[in-house]
Amino acid sequence: MTVNYTTNLALAQPVTGTESGTWGDDVNNGLTSYLDNAIAGTVTLTNDGAVTLSNTQGTSSATNIVSSLTGAGTVSAQFAIIKVTGTLTVAKVLTAPSTSKTFIVVNAATGSTVTIKASGQSGVSVAVGESATVYFNGTDYVKSATTTSGTGTVTSASVVSANGFAGTVATASTTPAITLTTSITGVLKGNGTAISAATAGTDYVAPGTATTFTALQTFSGSTSVLAMVMANAGEVATVSATAATGTINYDVTTQSVLYYTTSASANWTVNFRGSSGTSLNTLMAVGQSVTVAFLVTQGATAYYNNVVNIDGTAVTPKYQGGTAWAAGNASGIDSYVYTIIKTASATFTVLASQTQFK
Repeated sequence: MTVNYTTNLALAQPVTGTESGTWGDDVNNGLTSYLDNAIAGTVTLTNDGAVTLSNTQGTSSATNIVSSLTGAGTVSAQFAIIKVTGTLTVAKVLTAPSTSKTFIVVNAATGSTVTIKASGQSGVSVAVGESATVYFNGTDYVKSATTTSGTGTVTSASVVSANGFAGTVATASTTPAITLTTSITGVLKGNGTAISAATAGTDYVAPGTATTFTALQTFSGSTSVLAMVMANAGEVATVSATAATGTINYDVTTQSVLYYTTSASANWTVNFRGSSGTSLNTLMAVGQSVTVAFLVTQGATAYYNNVVNIDGTAVTPKYQGGTAWAAGNASGIDSYVYTIIKTASATFTVLASQTQFK
């Protein structure tokens, strides 16, 4: 009996004048069955284990086709589609023949990638959820087309803007994170639509960078974690060679401490507000509080804060010790501390104290 086989797919070629009585079996087992698989057949590989795809040959007695495998081993290489299923704990490596061949590789497994390669080469990876058409280019297997499902895992990606800015978006087995340069100019593209470039110090803060925030920053923490821990913090103090008298507007957006260094010349009204253009009622939400200090220099004749206003409307503070102030303290500095709590719209509770320093 004489049967030759083709180079790429090992298809049977019975020699004319031979195979009397077995010629039909040779064709059916060694040619027809293999062509059917080469055009539309699927070999299914399941779970971990390296697999070798090797050209098998049909004979008059059997096709010798291996169409499925769990774990490691060898299967027939003449299939059109390679489907990997099950659970992968490591990348599954498929070694295919180093001959002209095209495969559709479907990674329907979970957990890891599938690599298809020629012997001694590095090959190409197919991600979880990805279907890729690969072919032997004379040296190794490479992709010619690919499609991914919505459930796939991207292990690494990069972003490049029109002006050359690049950043790493994610790496395998890590929480996705964006690494940015400290200065980005130009326009980034998202799905073909231009978006504004991020600006260091405004849209994000690089660690170790001194930054001034002009918008409200909220640090929430949780029921088990503090919102903020500071080893030290500075508060803005306005020092002014001014004498306390009349109505003094205290803008809480400007300072936490106001210090008048010239001796008071009369009793005064302090009016708390956000700023000249913003009321404290607008600035604060219900359930919020602010605490500020007013340091007043006193001469031989002492005066005191006899009226407290919020947004121009008088309020009656709750005084430390329970007694309203009736005088100041001569020849020193009187420190007034006010804790203002917003309890409803335009409704405030003020806790006030007066302490002499000399």
